[in-house]
Amino acid sequence: MTGIRSAPPVLLRPRVDGSVPERLARSAAATDGIVLRTEDFAAWFARRRDAHPFRVERIPFDRLEGWSFHERTGDLVHRSGRFFTVEGLHVTVDEGRRGDWHQPIIRQAEVGILGILAKEFHGVLHLLMQAKMEPGNVNLLQLSPTVQATRSNYTKVHRGADVKYLDYFTRPGRGRVLADVLQSEHGAWFLHKSNRNMIVEALDDVTVAPDFCWLTLGQIGLLLHQDNVVNMDARTVLACAPVAAVPPSVSPVPSVPLVSPEPAGGPGDAFGLFTRALRRSREPGTGALHSDTELLSWFTAERSRQDVAVRRVPLRELPGWHRAPDVVERADGRGFRVVAVSVAAASREVSAWTQPLIEPNGMGVMAFAVRRIDGVLHVLVHARVEGGYLDTVELAPTVQYVPGEFVAAAGEEPAGRPPFLDLILAAAPDRVRYEAVHSEEGGRFLAAQSRYLLVEFGDEDGDDDGPVPLQEPPGYRWATPGQLSSLVGHGHYLNVQARTLLACLNALAGAP
Repeated sequence: MTGIRSAPPVLLRPRVDGSVPERLARSAAATDGIVLRTEDFAAWFARRRDAHPFRVERIPFDRLEGWSFHERTGDLVHRSGRFFTVEGLHVTVDEGRRGDWHQPIIRQAEVGILGILAKEFHGVLHLLMQAKMEPGNVNLLQLSPTVQATRSNYTKVHRGADVKYLDYFTRPGRGRVLADVLQSEHGAWFLHKSNRNMIVEALDDVTVAPDFCWLTLGQIGLLLHQDNVVNMDARTVLACAPVAAVPPSVSPVPSVPLVSPEPAGGPGDAFGLFTRALRRSREPGTGALHSDTELLSWFTAERSRQDVAVRRVPLRELPGWHRAPDVVERADGRGFRVVAVSVAAASREVSAWTQPLIEPNGMGVMAFAVRRIDGVLHVLVHARVEGGYLDTVELAPTVQYVPGEFVAAAGEEPAGRPPFLDLILAAAPDRVRYEAVHSEEGGRFLAAQSRYLLVEFGDEDGDDDGPVPLQEPPGYRWATPGQLSSLVGHGHYLNVQARTLLACLNALAGAP
């Protein structure tokens, strides 16, 4: 009797799971949660703030425990040889005019994990967010990813408690990966720093610890309209979510808004046209002013033509900088400074510690100029040079500015004020489509805040170029939010400030 051969196993699978963007879009449209009601979030967050005592105190450097200035270089180092160091950097940019500067910079070679755990409840994906204290946050407690940890943290160099939920992001097969990409941090203050940005869906039951809660993407989108609630690490992970246009089949969960998603003073019709153009930019098959290939070719040319030399130098040898008992700063007081703090936080893996922080000189302004082109929303991106980038150039907002920042950036005017800054600051309220103040990385920067804006210019028909023309100046290009979402699926294309604005655009696109 002849044996019956079984069919060979099917080894191939689809290269892209098309269900993931639609499931995330459904979550973005759900502005109320099944696990935690939107109207109950503020009370929950207040309870988490009251549950733990927090304290941050400025101290002189000689009160740092485990930290010291290296005898030979003057670099600020930890006795373990881990965590991070504060060193000197010399950057030279030769593009058109010569730019040259010295500065302190944080060098942290290890790759951290920024991970958000997802789970579906009644057909809607929810994200597990953490109320986490960071010493540099102006209000200390903000909403962070499920896991926010450097390698030194999760390998317990500090000899503290285990990082909760870490296994989902470090053990293959523990969950279903929805997004996973290496992204840069602030190129002006970190040297070649990358974090692994991850969203992982849990396939099992998840025990929720006291400082954690399940929220939909739509609920987090509402929170992005509030000042200093969603931290930088959460924003960069959210930007990496492969969110599609909201499908017509989605029936949003009725919401109890935390704030109105429409900017104060903005006319409903203008905002409606803006959101429709934003959603259209994400629809499959929608065109753009520049094709994806043209946009990538322009960006590759920008990277190729920049002659950027970066050299580490001893901190003690930085010209124009001096060290006092409690600060490392420029003699003229401009730019930023390095300070030290003592921290107490009962909710952290280690309840008390000391560390250095970088303190900027004032609130930054981060803004996209946006316009509708044939009914499709476009944002003006800037190919920006910063000394800490791995690849010299990343796509930045139209305006990226910190008052008194002494570091020159390619494309900036000689006076130090970048193009379009005054235009953004002078924009009429009815042109502002989004505005909120967000903290930058609270684990390394002290009271670093930026005003994030989306400001619309131009005419639908393109006849009136106005102050932000269709014909871009050198170093700038119009791109759709859909194109940026494609690029952010790969590392080191969009900088961290642009990713925050992309997360805000995603939130506006998902709002019902």
